[in-house]
Amino acid sequence: MLDRLKALRTRPWLVALLLGLAAQTLFTVHLDRPSRIMFDEVHYVPAAQALLDREGPRNIEHPLVGKELIGAGIVLFGDNPFGWRAFTTLAGTATVLGAFAFLWLLLGSMRAALVAAILTTLNQSVYVQARTAMLDIFLGAFLLWAMVLMLWAMKGPPPQVKRRWIGAAVLLGLAVGTKWAAIPYVALAGFAFIVIRLRDARRAKNPLASALSGKDQPHWPGLGLLPGLLILGGVSIATYFATFFPAFFYERDPLTFARLIPLQQEMYALQTQVLARHTYQSDWWSWPLMLRPIWYFYEWDAGAQRGVLLIGNPLIMWGGLVAVLACLWAWLREHAIRPGAIALLWIASLGIYVVIPKSLGFYYYYHLSAIFLCLALAAAFHHFDRGRDKGREEWFVAASLLAFLYFYPILAASALSDAQGFRKWMWFPGWL
Repeated sequence: MLDRLKALRTRPWLVALLLGLAAQTLFTVHLDRPSRIMFDEVHYVPAAQALLDREGPRNIEHPLVGKELIGAGIVLFGDNPFGWRAFTTLAGTATVLGAFAFLWLLLGSMRAALVAAILTTLNQSVYVQARTAMLDIFLGAFLLWAMVLMLWAMKGPPPQVKRRWIGAAVLLGLAVGTKWAAIPYVALAGFAFIVIRLRDARRAKNPLASALSGKDQPHWPGLGLLPGLLILGGVSIATYFATFFPAFFYERDPLTFARLIPLQQEMYALQTQVLARHTYQSDWWSWPLMLRPIWYFYEWDAGAQRGVLLIGNPLIMWGGLVAVLACLWAWLREHAIRPGAIALLWIASLGIYVVIPKSLGFYYYYHLSAIFLCLALAAAFHHFDRGRDKGREEWFVAASLLAFLYFYPILAASALSDAQGFRKWMWFPGWL
């Protein structure tokens, strides 16, 4: 199937356009279901409305970018479910296209890039988050595209390399301006830059000090190590603080330059406070096993019983764990760097929640890791197929589509038969 699209193999922009149209259509259909605020929209929609009204600080435990984008949707489409969620659908589409672009740049394979994009669309986490006015879909889109630009910057003329690198730093700043969970990724980006530079020097049998120079570098030519790190840190920090600009115009308790740093301290205190137990809380180790999904909504709405369950696609979520192991195997036994890098990315994305000081965890924190599982699956199929075009990934994509269609009614707030209609999808007691 995928390998027969020969005419599209050299037209990634056309393929990306078609993917984007398909994803945006999927995320937008029946976006007004449910017709009321659900789950954590109760925090972010009022905060976005307060920003628009310049009312004053609200939901200050998180920065402003996600709420600014939700507010933009309200300005364009009105204070209604479509307006609340309009920009999250765009972020969902950007996430799908980011997965495509990342694998295209990393592996140079149209088949792998398409598989990654389609699996990202079908992993269910992206679908639900793209239709919910929360922050994580923006976080994922910004971080994924920052990775794309960093990867794109690895090759090219020095002026283009620097522009792309600066673009990546801006996106990292916007990601941190959405949720502080992005901060470790800025550090990981800098660490990866250093490791690759040192590895290049070792492979070229040059002194390690040569990694500092931007000259004659196989990756990021023209970009010195220290200037690259300074740009990454400086531009991302400047972008982050620039996102607070609207808060200077609040009618009540407007932000000032003198209060900008104390505000960060207040945000940290709120982020690290010990919270009361929550019905849907879960520990980081349970997320890959999908032990505790979250009902975002389960009420009578628009003349029917409807529900929205944040639950991953079992085939992708559990199959993705096998793919991570396969990518690690390819790296350790066959020195396949690219699959290994994706596996390490998934491990790091989960490890972040082992160390950050949060008193409660929730399954939606796994959103980014779930995207990286889709990349790992595509990379594993690509690596172990070894160009033989056996089509195993096509069967996997088809099975994932069937699983998505099976869960669709409780992902999209479709009308259920009655108040107990949800039980047919509850495979385990923890899913109730």
